[in-house]
Amino acid sequence: MRLPLLFPLLFISFFLSAQDSNYPALFLNEDLTQMANAVVRLDRTDIHIFSSKKMTVKSKQVVTVLNRAGDQHARTALGYDSSKIIKNLNVVVYDAAGRQIEKIKKKNFRDVNIVDGFSLYNDYRKLYYNYTPINYPYTVEFNYEYETSDTGAIPSWYFLGGFFASVEKSFYSITYAEPSLRPIIHEKNLENFKFEKNETNNSISYLAKNIPAVKRESMSPSFKRITPRLMTRIKNFHYKGFDGSVDNWAELGSWVGNKLLSGRDELSPETIAKAKALVAGVEDDLEKAKIIYKYVQENTRYVSVQIGIGGLQPIAAVEVDRVKYGDCKGLSNYTAALLKAVGVTAYYAVVEAGNDKVDFEDDFADLAQGNHVILCIPYNDKYYWLDCTSQILPFGYIGSFTDDRKVMVVKPDGGEIITTTAYVNEDNYQSIIATYELKADGSISGQTEVVTKGSKYNSHFRLEEETEEEIIRQIKNRWSSINNLTVANYHFENNKKDVVFNENISFSATNYASISGDRIFFIANAFNNRNIIPDRYRNRKLPFEIQRGYLDEDNSTIRLPEGYVVETLPSTKKIENEFGVYTVKFEHNEESNTVNYERRFFLEKGFYPKEKYKDYRDFRKEVASIDNAPIVLLKE
Repeated sequence: MRLPLLFPLLFISFFLSAQDSNYPALFLNEDLTQMANAVVRLDRTDIHIFSSKKMTVKSKQVVTVLNRAGDQHARTALGYDSSKIIKNLNVVVYDAAGRQIEKIKKKNFRDVNIVDGFSLYNDYRKLYYNYTPINYPYTVEFNYEYETSDTGAIPSWYFLGGFFASVEKSFYSITYAEPSLRPIIHEKNLENFKFEKNETNNSISYLAKNIPAVKRESMSPSFKRITPRLMTRIKNFHYKGFDGSVDNWAELGSWVGNKLLSGRDELSPETIAKAKALVAGVEDDLEKAKIIYKYVQENTRYVSVQIGIGGLQPIAAVEVDRVKYGDCKGLSNYTAALLKAVGVTAYYAVVEAGNDKVDFEDDFADLAQGNHVILCIPYNDKYYWLDCTSQILPFGYIGSFTDDRKVMVVKPDGGEIITTTAYVNEDNYQSIIATYELKADGSISGQTEVVTKGSKYNSHFRLEEETEEEIIRQIKNRWSSINNLTVANYHFENNKKDVVFNENISFSATNYASISGDRIFFIANAFNNRNIIPDRYRNRKLPFEIQRGYLDEDNSTIRLPEGYVVETLPSTKKIENEFGVYTVKFEHNEESNTVNYERRFFLEKGFYPKEKYKDYRDFRKEVASIDNAPIVLLKE
C-alpha cells in the first residue's frame, strides 16, 4: 500500500540533493532552454586597473551544454604571450544533477605554441584542456585570472556569446585606482535591452539576467552588429612596452606608427638592392607595386597568428625577409618595407576580417578592434588594397574577406577610418552562355562559357589550383540540378589584371529531360538553377541583410530533337521591386529548331527590417518558380 509513495519521495530526495549541488541542469528556466544549445549560467569578468602598466582580469564562466551543437560554447582554453602572466586557471565539470565529476588544474592543461615550428612566434602560446563529454546535459565551469601590462587592449564584453546560447547571469565590472584611469565605455545595441548599471567613484559595473537565446535566422546580420555589447578603453595606457594617450583615431594611428611600427621596416642593403633591381626601368608606382606584391607572393608563406594574441606590432621586416614567413602583420609590414625601398607609399591598415562585414566604430578609437592587417596603397586619388597573406589573390583584389568595411589606416599624419573596396550589386557579376542539344532520349550535350567578376570571382578562380578530381566534383556540385552529369573537358583562363575568371566546359548528361508518352518536359535554365527559397518564419525576430548583391546574366541556345514541336513555352516575365529585378525571355526559332533562353537577375544590396522579410521571400519564391517552369515538346 505504501509503494505509490516511493516515486514522489525519490523525486523529493533528488530535488533536495540537486539544491545542494552546483548548477543542476534539470531545473533550468524553460525560457532559457528554448532555441538554446547551451545556457550560460554565469558569465562574470572583473577587471582591476591598478595603473597604466598593470591590469588584472578575473573571469568565471559556467556553461550548461544541452546538446552536441552546444559544445562550442564550453570554453576551456586561454591564449597568452610574454606580456600576460596567468595567475590562476582551472576547469570544473558537473553532471546533469550538478555533481562534480572532474576538476582540472592548471598543471593538467596542455601548454602549446600556437604556431609551433615557427621560431619568430615562440612567445605566442595557449593553455587548453580538451574535455570529451559522455552525456548531455553537462556543465563546464572555467575560471582564470591573469595580470598584464597591456592596458591598451581591455577585454570587450558580450552579454550574449553567440546564436543559440542563452544567459542566466552576466556581470562585467571595472575597478580603477584613480580618476585618470576611469574607463571610457562604448555601449552598443543596449537601447531595448534590460540591464543594471552601477557606478561608484572608482568602479563601473553591468548586470543582466535571464537573456533568452537568439536564433540565427536566414540572412541574419552578423552577430556583432545586433548583439548587446560593451567596448572599453582608457585614455592613458601602456601596450607592448610603450605608453600612449589617445582620444581619437588620428591620435591612435600616430601612436601605432610612431611606437609599434617605427624602425620595423628596415631591410638589409642586399634586399633593398634586389627590390630595386626587380623594378628597374619601371616608372609607374602602381606597376612597381604589382611587381613587389608578386615577389612577396612567390617568396613567402603565411603563418596564422591572431592580433588578439600577438598584438599589433609586426615582426621586423628584416626578420621576415630572412625566414620567408610571417603572419598578417609581419607580411604586410615586410611588403610595405619593400615598396618603400622602391619609392612606393603603402599604409598599414587594421581590419575586422571575415565573411560578415564588421566596421570599425567611427567615434571609438581602441586597439581591441580588428583581427587582421592588410596594406593600403594610394595612387591617383584611389586606394588599392593588398592582402599580403595570400599567394594567389590578384593585385588589388581583397575578395569578400575584407571588402566594403571601415578600417583604420595608419598614415604619417595619424590614423584615418577608410572604407575598403566594395564589391556590390553589378560588380559581383556572372555570365553563363550555353549551347546544348536535347535528344529524344532526354539526354543533353554541349558547352558553356562562365565568366565571373567581383565577389563571384572569389568563389570560382581557385578552381585552377585544384586537382582534376576536385574540379569535376565542384562543377557537378554547382550544377547539381543536372542528372548524371559528365564533364568531358574544361579550360580556365584567370585574367588577374582585370580580375575576371573564364571557364569553358564541355559536358553531357543522361535523363536530363522527363519523357511521358509523346511529350518531353525539360527546364531551359540548366546552369543557374539553384535558387534556394529562404526559410519561412511565422514570427521572425531579426532584420535581414543582402550583404553584397549581384547580377547574373544567362543565355542558352537549345537545339531541339528532330520530330518534336514546341507545345508549351513559358511566357516572358519581369519582376521589379526594391530587392531587385528579374527578367526571363523564351524564343522559339522554328527554322533552326532551337529555343533561345535569356535570363537576367539583379539582386540589390540592402539592410531591411524583419517586416519586409515575407515580401523578399515571396520574391525569391516567384523567381524560383519561373526558373523551374518547363518547356513541353510534343512528338509530331
